[in-house]
Amino acid sequence: MPLAITDSADLSALNSFGVAARARRLITLTAEADAPEAIEQLRSAPQSLVLGAGSNLLFTRDVDGTVLKVSLAGRRVISEGTAPHDNVIVEAAAGEPWHDFVLWTLALGLSGLENLALIPGSVGAAPVQNIGAYGVELREHLHSVNALSLEDGRRCEFAANDCRFAYRDSLFRSLAGQSRWLILSVRFALSRHPRPRLHYPDLKKAFPPSAPCPSPIQIANAVCAIRRSKLPDPAQLGNAGSFFRNPVVDSERADQLVCNHPGIPIYRDATAPHQAKLAAGWLIEQCGWKGARRGDAGVHARHALVLVNHGKARGADIAALAADIQASVIERFGVQLQPEVVFV
Repeated sequence: MPLAITDSADLSALNSFGVAARARRLITLTAEADAPEAIEQLRSAPQSLVLGAGSNLLFTRDVDGTVLKVSLAGRRVISEGTAPHDNVIVEAAAGEPWHDFVLWTLALGLSGLENLALIPGSVGAAPVQNIGAYGVELREHLHSVNALSLEDGRRCEFAANDCRFAYRDSLFRSLAGQSRWLILSVRFALSRHPRPRLHYPDLKKAFPPSAPCPSPIQIANAVCAIRRSKLPDPAQLGNAGSFFRNPVVDSERADQLVCNHPGIPIYRDATAPHQAKLAAGWLIEQCGWKGARRGDAGVHARHALVLVNHGKARGADIAALAADIQASVIERFGVQLQPEVVFV
């Protein structure tokens, strides 16, 4: 079956901000067997972009080249765990919606991904930025990534230790936000013996120590409720979730900030004693941006870390708002915010 190719394609429905953008050519990849041909199409284009669910990018202009929309589907159990290691290996194609995949693993009685429920995006995009939420990061449960090189088409399987995972970063994400790899499928090592991770403050409130130990499904339901209470649904209000990364500073700088700004949230990790993480949303809110609006570009009223499209904002409008937010945080706190969202 030939590749699905659309010329002068409308991308507005393919990005969660819902901003208007067009691509000279859009290729939709639905069969892994067609991946080598798709890569050849990308290599011959003056500009190219691999697109998952479009939930972590901002189109600031049209794409004068080729966009590859990854729509590979499929989920399966690869192997059942045996003692002393109880890991169950499961695999999902890159185009599978992330949240649907998490629900599928929970329905199988598997635990590990429940804290990552309701994160928008696709399975293939999840390792690119090492998604994380509520005290858990994807790298903790990733088994391997199956990918093709965009440079020469060779197939590689990356074990978790090969992926160079860091905070919202990996081997698959370059400084420009683009990868040299087309991810085809991802495998995860999950468990039939739950080990709840409830140390995140909102989960502590949902499940106090006096309460019975929750099941993975109960944890996932709580995570979904927390996310819905704080974050807007992209189907109702265009957004890409957290727009900026939480800044990481050295311990000395963190101590200075605490002295100069009492009440500033600081998160320290015993495994990285010389560093501390700041809450980007708190910094932005202290600068008066929460709920701000410029035309249809704005900051969400309930969560200052979320930039939104109220209707007809251009990507350039949202990018300009983000730049002004960065400037004000630098002026007040001397801290540089780095976008989590990829600018195209």
